[in-house]
Formats: sequence, C-alpha cells, structure tokens
Amino acid sequence: MANRRDPIGDTKRPNNVLPFTPRRRAASPPILRLSPEYDGMELLYANDQHPDTLFSVKILAWARLENGETLAMVPWLRKLASAHELADPLNGRWEGYRLPESDYLFCEAPPHKVQELDAAVSFFGKPTFDNPARGLVQEIPDTIGTHAVFSEDEFETLSLMEVVSWRLYGDGTARAMVADEAAVTQTPVLPGDHCLVPAQKEPDFRYFFQHGIANRLKEHDPEALAAIAMLNARQ
Repeated sequence: MANRRDPIGDTKRPNNVLPFTPRRRAASPPILRLSPEYDGMELLYANDQHPDTLFSVKILAWARLENGETLAMVPWLRKLASAHELADPLNGRWEGYRLPESDYLFCEAPPHKVQELDAAVSFFGKPTFDNPARGLVQEIPDTIGTHAVFSEDEFETLSLMEVVSWRLYGDGTARAMVADEAAVTQTPVLPGDHCLVPAQKEPDFRYFFQHGIANRLKEHDPEALAAIAMLNARQ
C-alpha cells in the first residue's frame, strides 16, 4: 500500500461535481463479496477540464472481485461501479483513495479490508456465476446517503428516494434497494425488510446521486437541475 502526499493539494467534496454520461470503460469482473466502508474513506478522481483539482466521492464498500482484485465501490450514474470503471465526459479517471481530515493518501485497498474479504470468501465460499438466477448472497446498508432518482416524464418532474441497502446476487451484480411506500408496515425501514424493491428494476429509475447532489435537487438548485437536463439530453 502506497502512502503519498497529494501532489495537487486542492480537493473538492462530491457536491461540487455533477457526473454526466460516462465514456466507456471495461466492466469489472463479478463481485464475490462486499465489505462496507465505515471509516469515511473517499475515492479521488480527476478530469482533463480541471487538471489541478482532485474530486472526492464517499466510498460505499470494498469489493472482492472474481479476478482477485479488491477495489472501492461507489454508486455512479446507474450502477454500483468499481474505481476502475469511473468515467465522465471530460476524460475522468480514478486517482486513488484518501482518509478525510488527514494527509493519508493511498492507491491500494486497506490491509484490514483485504483481510476481512479474504476471511469472508474463505468462510462463505465463492459463487460459481453459472446460475444468474441464484438468490441473495449478501446485503449491506447504505451508509453514504445514496438517493435514487426516478422520473416518468423525461425529467419534467423528479422523485428522489433514499437507498436503504445494497443486495449482492449470485450473478455477481449489486442492486440498490428502496422502500415501496405502499408496502411499509414498520419504521425505520432496515435492510432485509419485505418492503424493499430494487431501484434498477423500476421502469422510472434514472440515476444515483450521493446526498450532496440529492439535497440540491430537493431544493431545486438551478445548477443541479441544469445538470439533470443535460443528462436527459445525452441519453
């Protein structure tokens, strides 16, 4: 694990950046296991338009992939994406990780997360991925305030729902779980509740945003709404 000082020195929080339609990147291998990030570590990325700035995004979890890699995972546009998959129209790219409120920057998964995932895969075994219909493998809570954005009329109106949890399935994919309000029988709604449904399976689902952008959308912030309009135009 490398420990290096930020050569740029100017980082911005995720609510200062609005992701648009990404350039294509090779998809990550299937996920074997997830380990939630509870210490607030963030992923750093840069793009060509802001060469002197690193942007930060809160990490949801660390994933052990089928190829043996351990990478950070963040909700990005329409999916849970690994660090290697991050892209934006300004040639965005992953640059590393950081521990907030410190000078600690690194490029490899923390050893304690690697060890945790090693132990979990050893204990639970590896999925074979030969049966996509295989059931639930794992469910973790969303701890970073992810919101799913829904629109049934081409973004004329928006509905935002908090993501309660993420479910990892036997085909190695993860889905964000939101509450079906008509099916809620008790509060708070917790991971595993019968009222949870996969956001990506809903026909009106559009994108994921972390809480900074989601709150700006709720407040009808003009810049955030303009970004949504651009997303719609680029579809």
